[in-house]
Amino acid sequence: MTSLVTASGVSKHFGAVRAVDNVSFDIEKGRILGLIGPNGAGKTTLLKALLGLTECDGDLSVLGLDPFRQRKKLMQQICFIADVAVLPRWIKVSQALDFVEAIHPNFTRSRAEELLKQTKVQPGAKVKELSKGMVTQLHLSIIMAIDAKLLVLDEPTLGLDILFRKEFYANLLNDYFDEERTILITTHQVEEIENLLTDIMFINDGKILLDSTMDELGETYIEVMTSGENAQKARGLGPVAEAEMFGKSVMLFEGVSREHLEGFGEIRIPSVADLFVAKIKEARR
Repeated sequence: MTSLVTASGVSKHFGAVRAVDNVSFDIEKGRILGLIGPNGAGKTTLLKALLGLTECDGDLSVLGLDPFRQRKKLMQQICFIADVAVLPRWIKVSQALDFVEAIHPNFTRSRAEELLKQTKVQPGAKVKELSKGMVTQLHLSIIMAIDAKLLVLDEPTLGLDILFRKEFYANLLNDYFDEERTILITTHQVEEIENLLTDIMFINDGKILLDSTMDELGETYIEVMTSGENAQKARGLGPVAEAEMFGKSVMLFEGVSREHLEGFGEIRIPSVADLFVAKIKEARR
C-alpha cells in the first residue's frame, strides 16, 4: 500500500498547551479514516497541520509534499469541508461554481451541475436562501466534481437532520469514493460513520490513543457481558474497562483471545463509540 500522509513526531504547542503531542501515523491510499476525539483533543490543530494552515515540529508529508511550504500545489489535490457556513451568504450557486471553476484545475463544472439537478438547489439561488441541508448538497456537489486524491471532512454534517446525514454519506460512498481516493473524517456522531470506515484513530490531549484498521479492532478488542462467579473469573484476565448494564458487568478486554473468554457470558465486538469511551477513561485515569 502507498501512504498519502506520513507523520513522524509531529507536535504543535501553544505556550504550555500541547495541542498535538509527538504523534506518528500513516494514512494509506484508498482508505476511509475516522479521526475521533473529544472537544479540545487536538483534531482541528492536526487537520490544520495536514492542510498547511499551521506550522508544526516533526516531519509531515501529505501526498509527498510539505503541507506548509508547498501548500498551493497540495491544495490542487485536496478537497476540504469544514462547516457549511464557510460559503459567503451573498453568493449565488452559479457564482460559486464560477469561482471554483476559475481557481481549481481539477474541477469539472458539468459534473457539479449534473449532481445539483438531483437536488432542489437552483443555480440562481443565493446561499442565504438555502437551508443548511441544501448548502451541504451544494458543497458535496462541488467536492464530487473535483478530481482530488484526499478529501478532508471536519464535522461535515454538524447540525443536519438524520435524513440529510444519511444521504450525505450515501452519496459520498456511491458517487465519490474509490480505491484511488482517500477520505479523512472527524465527527462526534461516530455511530453514523462506523460502518463506512476502514480505519480508526482516537486522539486525546494531543496524543494518539488508538490507530487501527477496523478489521484489527475485532481481533484485538472483545466485550463480555457477565455476572456473579463468572464476572470474578473474567476480572482475573485483566479487563481494560468495566461498566454496569442491566445488573450485569460489561468488561472490555484487549489482546485476550475469544477462547479464553468462552463460557464467561455473552461475547461481542465492542462498538467504536464504546471503545472510544473506554479508551478516553483509561487515558484520564
